Amino acid sequence: MKNIKLLLLAVILLSGCATTRTLENENLKINYLDDFVLKQGLEVDGSKVGGLSGIDFHENIYYLVADQASNPRIYKAEIPLINRSIDTVIISEMIQLDKEDAFYRESTPDLEAIRFNAETEEIVISSEGAIQNGKAPALFRISKEGEYLSHYELPDYFNASGIQKPRNNGVFEGLAESTDGTGYWVAMELPLENDGPKPKIYPTKSPVRITKFNKESQKAESQFAYMLDGISKFPINWFAVNGVTELLEYADNKFLILERAYSAGYGSNGNTIKIFEVDASNTTNTLQLKNLRETDFIPAEKKLVFDFKSVKNFLEEQIIDNIEGMSFGPVLPNGKQSLILVSDDNFSSFGHQITQFILLEIEFKKL
Repeated sequence: MKNIKLLLLAVILLSGCATTRTLENENLKINYLDDFVLKQGLEVDGSKVGGLSGIDFHENIYYLVADQASNPRIYKAEIPLINRSIDTVIISEMIQLDKEDAFYRESTPDLEAIRFNAETEEIVISSEGAIQNGKAPALFRISKEGEYLSHYELPDYFNASGIQKPRNNGVFEGLAESTDGTGYWVAMELPLENDGPKPKIYPTKSPVRITKFNKESQKAESQFAYMLDGISKFPINWFAVNGVTELLEYADNKFLILERAYSAGYGSNGNTIKIFEVDASNTTNTLQLKNLRETDFIPAEKKLVFDFKSVKNFLEEQIIDNIEGMSFGPVLPNGKQSLILVSDDNFSSFGHQITQFILLEIEFKKL
């Protein structure tokens, strides 16, 4: 009987960990709260909901971007929270982009991240383009109704035909509004070919460029290099990748950066997702540097603050899926900041994947 009581106590203690799993340092602490899996096959305005690669929050509405280049679109959603958990996800409206617009024909709208500009009531989007087809990445503005407005001017080394050779599916992935309100930070997923190799199982020097674009001039004004972690699992099949999928600036030159690693051959368990606290205060401005392999530079400092494998057993399907979007959500009743993440299910093109929303709680100790 004593052993049974001890076993029950252990089960109770472990069951309570779903809201207390933390990694923390002197600057911030992140807790896992809840997750919600969207019903597969859901359709809104005649389109299948999936491929959600970016998320943003404004006045109780979430804006979700789908990365299907053949049908570029944005969804509006509500995600009511009850008792520090996700009650449901209600996707109510689709904003269609006109893929026949001249700008999209030139750049290919592989939409990856989204931010709502509260000052102008416009939407800003990053796109990877299609490097293998000679289509450049893009950062551009649209109206709330989806009408193209303008695009930002890119440094030459981001062009699809540039001598720096951007990697296909490895260009503009993350997007964050700067805390000073003057611009947007855009993160590459992978290094330019001339800057460094893709991450491997063994240590590599794999820097990605994170660039600040000015809202008024719509040009790049500064940049820093961020060093990627290596691949987390040896791929059973030939394919493996690790890169930046999203970022948020929470104080001047202080960021949360999301890295997603994937190794083929593990089915639904191939992803490794981590959040890093990043300090770019003392970095080299790499904007004018053409080749990072051949240049000395000071990269951003990074510290691991959340590893999703620590909460895998508490997720609805015990799957850490292809998490690509991250946004600050509403302030929670306890006064702490919520963080909402979403996964890109790739429309289940590569096996069983899910559209997963994850709720975290973040406490900033120092800003």
